[in-house]
Amino acid sequence: MSYLEPLGRCSTHLVTWGIVLCLLALPTVLFAQDELIIISPHPEGIETEFGNNFEKWYEKQTGRTVKTDWRDVGGTSSNYRFIESEFKRVPDGIGIDIFFGGGTDNYLRLSNNGWLNTYKLSETQLAQLTQSFQGIPLYDAEYQWYGAALSSFGIMHNEELREMLSLPKVKTWRDLGDVALLGKIGAADPRESGSAHMVYEIILQTLGWEEGFALLTKLGGNVRGFSAGANAIPTDVVAGQVIYGLAIDFYAYGQIAVVGADKIQYVVPADGAVVTADPIAILKGAPNLSVAQKFLEFVLSEDAQKLWMLRDTDSEGPKWKGGLNRASVLPALYDKLGERCIVPNPFAMEGTPFQYNSDKGGTRWNIVNDLFGVLIIDSHKDLVNAWKAIRKCKDPAKRDAAIAALTKMPITEEEAMNLARSDWKDPTVRNEKIKDWGQFAKEKFKEARDLAK
Repeated sequence: MSYLEPLGRCSTHLVTWGIVLCLLALPTVLFAQDELIIISPHPEGIETEFGNNFEKWYEKQTGRTVKTDWRDVGGTSSNYRFIESEFKRVPDGIGIDIFFGGGTDNYLRLSNNGWLNTYKLSETQLAQLTQSFQGIPLYDAEYQWYGAALSSFGIMHNEELREMLSLPKVKTWRDLGDVALLGKIGAADPRESGSAHMVYEIILQTLGWEEGFALLTKLGGNVRGFSAGANAIPTDVVAGQVIYGLAIDFYAYGQIAVVGADKIQYVVPADGAVVTADPIAILKGAPNLSVAQKFLEFVLSEDAQKLWMLRDTDSEGPKWKGGLNRASVLPALYDKLGERCIVPNPFAMEGTPFQYNSDKGGTRWNIVNDLFGVLIIDSHKDLVNAWKAIRKCKDPAKRDAAIAALTKMPITEEEAMNLARSDWKDPTVRNEKIKDWGQFAKEKFKEARDLAK
């Protein structure tokens, strides 16, 4: 008989009891009575806070346990493509209950395709909301989606490094086209990031198609490199990888909360100030419909809305370090919280924000992404080389001619809208156009370089 046998039997018993104790300790995680499946581009802090707090709230409300299952497939654009492809494959339902976050335009597209489930909140909850703000809808008139938070889009910058390098202050979208900022701007790919797309669409709607794309081309020439996700940009600004970054407000506020407003600053440009809803909706064929309805009630409740706006040290605030730093959709909550609220009140914004057209933005979402992608991101090396040549050019006439060549467009706004409404879903048409635009970009950037010599 081996002297190790008693020890082996003891170890086996310990392992067995360990497994039993672990299983007993996790009934609400592994054996929750109900489930909720959510697809979202939101960062981990939001998912953690809203998931954990909903699970507690749901049990108090219903006496049942629930587990939230968050599905991460990337940024907003990736989320939408996934939902679209799944509904084309399984039209009656894709096994997901909730789409949470991602900008109004995407929800309009989902609604138009019949992929959202109607759910009207109680009259008590609806009375706390406002249906629109400055002409922008904050929830759907047919109750297919609701704004869960408010978002603004702007420019953050590293003030310490800006002063050290004697770079200009950027206060407007137009300022981003200054060639002095070459290599100093951080931006994201709109084909992957919904918040990046929104910045570019706001510029297009503010300045118009031709002037807007001219600015986007110059801005693209100043970008150091395009990231897949917009969440990387604030980190790059803080680290000094870039001096300026295009950002949705809460990404900027999150960094400011950590490092201080004396080091990092954020501005909503006066030439295109837009406040939009960041919505939530129940998807068609939701497998856990009653739970999904409860989640909507929770997210629009006062307790949940406080999670957006309170410090992580506040007893009613989030536990996530640094807080969530977002604006609530409940107008009365700002006065109620007073100085406890850590974000500006968008309902008290001075001046008149730009009247953003969600229908236009939603209709042309894909074609704008493809144009920006082909002309600016996929051709970025050629664009930057042409932009550098223009910066070196001292002859005003040559410089103007080179900029005119650099910013030429292969398609008018009217043509783009017509394509977006008709043939852009045809892969053959889309691929042929993208190929043509790629050649167009190559030729115009060469022309711009030659003219700048």
